[in-house]
Amino acid sequence: MKHRAALFVAPLLLLALLPGAATAAGPKANPQAQSRAAVLAYWTPERIASARPIELKHAAKPNAKPGGGGGGSGTTTGASWPASATDPITKGTGKVLFSMGGGNWVCSGSVATDTRNTYSLILTAGHCVVDADTGEFATNWLFVPAYDIKPTFTCANTQFGCWTASALVARSEFANAGGFNDEAVRHDWAFAVVGGGGKTANAGLQLDATVGGSFALDATAGVGSTVTALGYPAAEKYRGNDLVYCQGTTSTDAQTGNTTYSLPCGMTGGSSGGPWLTNASAGFGAKLKSLNSYGYANVRNMYGPIFNAETAKTLSVANGTTSGNVEVTGQ
Repeated sequence: MKHRAALFVAPLLLLALLPGAATAAGPKANPQAQSRAAVLAYWTPERIASARPIELKHAAKPNAKPGGGGGGSGTTTGASWPASATDPITKGTGKVLFSMGGGNWVCSGSVATDTRNTYSLILTAGHCVVDADTGEFATNWLFVPAYDIKPTFTCANTQFGCWTASALVARSEFANAGGFNDEAVRHDWAFAVVGGGGKTANAGLQLDATVGGSFALDATAGVGSTVTALGYPAAEKYRGNDLVYCQGTTSTDAQTGNTTYSLPCGMTGGSSGGPWLTNASAGFGAKLKSLNSYGYANVRNMYGPIFNAETAKTLSVANGTTSGNVEVTGQ
């Protein structure tokens, strides 16, 4: 029997993630925004080093055996991105750290286009913001852009510093799914709202101004599109310090009734929330088509939600939010 997990983890680990082992549902614990100083103080080098891929926490039983994967002609299924301090893709993609359910976890994210001059937005997976089992929102949420350039356990020594969330915005369907099931994966996106951040030299600046740009959301249908998926996989065989990418053509996952995307890709746990970009060669002109969401053991494919009007509504709400945890409904 195979199990869907929030992105790929080693098959032996998946064996321990049976549906019955999921966190029991209970009252939501949704503390509101923390101060930047409190979050930065929380992430000691020891806590950062011990944080694990969030994919180890989530699993659900699919309806049937998933289909085969693998790369075809012109397909890249998990290579090191040519990262540099001047490359927009490197600068616009980053590593995410957060606490949830009594543990410390890692994911990936990207800088999304907003319309404000005081706050910026980060797109990531819903399960990197709220627990689908319990509806509990994350705490100690932190984003490190261009982590590949200077992977370090000290924010002051990273390329562009760290940004902390003043608000987290996710879909109600995900937060109330009751588990990492089909309903959850169809709505597995979220936005973190961040104010001024960075390092001493650029403290208080917006994130998009610091890294030089952002990626706009593309909520139109995209089956058959060529995309570049990026992230910071931290489960075997990766270590979480390298920006990795897959590139190929999107299809759909029959296990969700063809309501989510499929992409040949071998990235592992830790890359959840990393962006799927169309026209990546355009740098910050690339568009956000989906993100790394889940996978199946022994299937070399990545799966992600199909961005739509509900995604656009989530971004719109996040664009007007400054603090707190928000569950979005409607279009």
